[in-house]
Amino acid sequence: MRGLSAALAAAGHDVELLTTVPGGAPVEAPAPNFSVHSFPRQWPASLTPSGPLRAHLRATPFAVVHHHGLWLRPLHYAHQATLGSGGPLVISPRGMMSPWAWRHHRWKKSLADRFVHPGALAAARGWHATSAAEADDIRRLGFTQPVCVAPNGVAAPAAVDVAAAREFWRKHCPDLSGRPAALFYSRFHPMKRVIEMIDLWLDCAPAGWLLLLVGIPERYTVQALRSYVYRAGGEERVAVFDGTDRPPPYAVAELLLLPSHSENFGLVVAEALSHGLPVLATDTTPWQALDTHGAGRCVPWSDFGPVLTALLGEGPDGLRNRAAAARELARAEFAWDKSAATLAAFYEGLCARPA
Repeated sequence: MRGLSAALAAAGHDVELLTTVPGGAPVEAPAPNFSVHSFPRQWPASLTPSGPLRAHLRATPFAVVHHHGLWLRPLHYAHQATLGSGGPLVISPRGMMSPWAWRHHRWKKSLADRFVHPGALAAARGWHATSAAEADDIRRLGFTQPVCVAPNGVAAPAAVDVAAAREFWRKHCPDLSGRPAALFYSRFHPMKRVIEMIDLWLDCAPAGWLLLLVGIPERYTVQALRSYVYRAGGEERVAVFDGTDRPPPYAVAELLLLPSHSENFGLVVAEALSHGLPVLATDTTPWQALDTHGAGRCVPWSDFGPVLTALLGEGPDGLRNRAAAARELARAEFAWDKSAATLAAFYEGLCARPA
């Protein structure tokens, strides 16, 4: 959201980025026409209510309110703000309308739709999807409002940042020394198939390779995953680390693995490509372009093991041959200014249409 907001501001639009954080945070001012406001979260924290955020939305006239995510209280505030201003409400579901995500804890989401942000989904004047697959998910659920497809952007990494990240991870993970590594870099959540990935790796990956699991602990803690690896006898072949507030580990890997049940976009894929890192992803993510551009593979989970074995069989040198294709795909398709221009035109079209 920050990258998109900055790109919209760079194109000349006045942008406010509103967010909630535990306890609140100082207001930042990245540019004269781009401000960031952080508001404290109140109880219950799981729904992220914030009276100060609600008050700010009520007091400030906005031409467009673009909300990111579902099932949380700030979407109600965004909906109410557009009722007062008459401007359009745009919603980015951020993967929460995929079949897997929609079914997961469905009863909780039904309650949220009725009581946390009642009427907001029906009231949206437009939707923002980060892929054509996500747009299809929105349509499949019966929503008929206009949908704008604008992917997340990604900036090319700075050489100094890549070097610092490589040094950090080689220091903190001695198992990387002298070994090629495949990287899983995502949330530690069942949707990401993290347990299944460990099992598959131990079953079919060459013994000389390391699987580096780095993520944000959610349903699985780092210790729980390390214990699972230990019980499976894989402590010399799999390393698990908390990725919170640590540099991204792309620089120490030869291949990124994203075996998710579902992704609306999969930002780690775009980031990996920008680092020249090929990717193996499941076909329940919107990354068929990996095959067409020679930057990796996008396959059904049932084929993940054989394809993983084939890619690792290319060796680090063979995988590095895919680096140029990976970087070119990231450069051509995932620039923030391109997505910002697409969304700005979408906003203008919605404002010109009668409510």
